[in-house]
Amino acid sequence: MAEYEDEEVVDEEAPLSAEELFELHKEEINAAFEEKGFFRRFSDMLKGLTKPKSSAEYKLARVELNRLAAPILAVVLPTIAVIVLIVVTEVTSQPQETIEVEIAETKEEEQIEEEQPEEEPEPPPEPPDEYVDVQVDTPSVTVSEMNAPTPTSEPLSVKPAPQDSVAIIKSPVTISTIRGSRSPGRIGAMTRGGDGYGDAATESAVYKVLRWLKYKQVPDTGANGTPGDIGGLANTALAVLVYLAHGETPSSSKEFGETVRRAIQSLVDRQYERNGVVTFKGTDGHEYATLIATYALCEAYGMTKNPMVRDAAMKSLTRIVNNQSETGGWDYCINKDSTRDDMSFEGWALQALKAGKLAGLHPDGLDDCIKKAIRCLKTRNFRNGGFNYTAGGGPNGLTATGCLAMQLLGYGNEPEVKSALDFMRAWLPSFEAKGNAVAGGPLPGSAPQYYCYYAAQCKYQAGMCENADPKNVKLWQDWNVEMKKLYCSTLITLDQTIPGVDGKPKKMGYWKGGYNGDVMGTCLCALQLMVYYRYLPTSKIEKAEKQADGGDKAKPSKKETVDVEVDI
Repeated sequence: MAEYEDEEVVDEEAPLSAEELFELHKEEINAAFEEKGFFRRFSDMLKGLTKPKSSAEYKLARVELNRLAAPILAVVLPTIAVIVLIVVTEVTSQPQETIEVEIAETKEEEQIEEEQPEEEPEPPPEPPDEYVDVQVDTPSVTVSEMNAPTPTSEPLSVKPAPQDSVAIIKSPVTISTIRGSRSPGRIGAMTRGGDGYGDAATESAVYKVLRWLKYKQVPDTGANGTPGDIGGLANTALAVLVYLAHGETPSSSKEFGETVRRAIQSLVDRQYERNGVVTFKGTDGHEYATLIATYALCEAYGMTKNPMVRDAAMKSLTRIVNNQSETGGWDYCINKDSTRDDMSFEGWALQALKAGKLAGLHPDGLDDCIKKAIRCLKTRNFRNGGFNYTAGGGPNGLTATGCLAMQLLGYGNEPEVKSALDFMRAWLPSFEAKGNAVAGGPLPGSAPQYYCYYAAQCKYQAGMCENADPKNVKLWQDWNVEMKKLYCSTLITLDQTIPGVDGKPKKMGYWKGGYNGDVMGTCLCALQLMVYYRYLPTSKIEKAEKQADGGDKAKPSKKETVDVEVDI
């Protein structure tokens, strides 16, 4: 024990002095006060972020990240901006092709697209598939399609345009002064059922026809014939009238808009000028199809306001006005030197002029032309209580043609119209031949459906106008009851279907033995089933014109919002 007494005992638990602590942690203390650069701090931060979240290194790294956020953005954002500037400068320094665009200005006011009707409810039962297969006499006046004259080497005034040149222009479903007559609300109101109206069955038939015509249309490629064609010039024009009668325009119709656009384009593409005469490729030998195509183009312009359609319609309208005979009528090939005053030919010419006027197309001399035509109808085409085929002849089935022409032109109260309505008072729709025209007798049979097309319209005009004579109300109602019964029961509903706008299969249908082929006969029948909303009665048109001039506007009827179930 004594040998240990002289040794110094050191207490290992004694605290270190400040000097000792400094020396021990000298390097760590110096490191803490060392001024680190940006990149050193950034590197340490990245290392710390890889440590466990509970560690001190990770927490210090998070604090450092908050401190360095601003410096990082100050470096990164300018760098990105410089890179983008370099790229943009390089791209824009390349030579660019300059495309000149000519913008055609029109005076037409910008219109609002008609709202699409809501999805239709569950359809009613299908009309019976049975039909009447009858033979009809071919009328002496035909609208058959024939080969057009071969164009000469002279340049065409209207060159065939690209298929998409009839642009989709938004406009309401309307023709001037007939506003709303082809809107979903109007169609619903006029097909609510009843003796004077259509119903679910008539609309079902119309939709089947619209889809059948779509099915019949020639594709843009890979098929013989003119793209957009639906069975020839006259048939294509009538199909356009059918679609427009139902308010189906390129911009308003989801299901049929493209079909209508291509059909209208087909009419525009067919128009050309040869030796100073505007006509259409594929017109028939008498040029009935030229008049029907003009009629369709006028309605198409009225409902689309498309400048290209307007130009084509104006060219043909001008020819019709300028080639009226000196007696006020028209004859085959729009020959102004002939004074036959063909009532059938005049009927299509006057329908085209009326549609053009309603659409705002006024070629020079239009009003005088209409006045001369009325004089011709009253003094040359009217005889023995009805209208005749040519000047000086006896009345026949074209009595309905002359009657409608005078009504549409604003002369519905003339004695000739009243007499014509009496002449065909016993007429009822039919596919069958009934013999010669006799005052008070049945529908004559030389071309029954051709006459029915006009009779349905003029009886509707007389029976549905304001303050209608009760006997004309009955005249229309008797016709309408039989028309709905006949056409809904004879429509041929095909087993084959076509996809609807919702992708589901939809039924198609047409009429057999109507007039001059299935397409034309079907169109004539369909137009009769849309007479309810195609044109307002002339008395209401005149009232609408007065309102457009500043008169009081009538309040819309609540009935015009009635919904009708139809098979679509």
